Amino acid sequence: MPKITESGLRRLEKAAREAASRSYSPYSHFPVGAAVLAASGKVYSGSNIENASFGLCNCAERTAIFTAVAAGEKAVSAVAIYTPTPLPTAPCGACRQVINEFGPEARVISVCDSKSRIETKLSALLPAAFGPGDLA
Repeated sequence: MPKITESGLRRLEKAAREAASRSYSPYSHFPVGAAVLAASGKVYSGSNIENASFGLCNCAERTAIFTAVAAGEKAVSAVAIYTPTPLPTAPCGACRQVINEFGPEARVISVCDSKSRIETKLSALLPAAFGPGDLA
């Protein structure tokens, strides 16, 4: 996995903020943006996409990861999430599980409209995770 430099981290956070502007969130009015740093060093972004049938909504983190995988990536080293809130929001359980599939040791950074932030590893957010190795 590539080491994340400070400039790389800023680029990832910027991509997450920009992705939120492309959110389709007419029901929750809660635009979320995410960006992932793939093992190749490329950045992929995504936003949350809602649906009138609420169960079919997709979070920004999963949209970004699915975009990376669709482009041929198989590993994620970092995920940045932006929410337009005063406090940062951690990824939901479903997103944590998807991040685990492609980046069990991924760095997770949540940013918001203040200087407050969450910086941790996925393994801290999803201890004893179920993953591909459990199906061997």
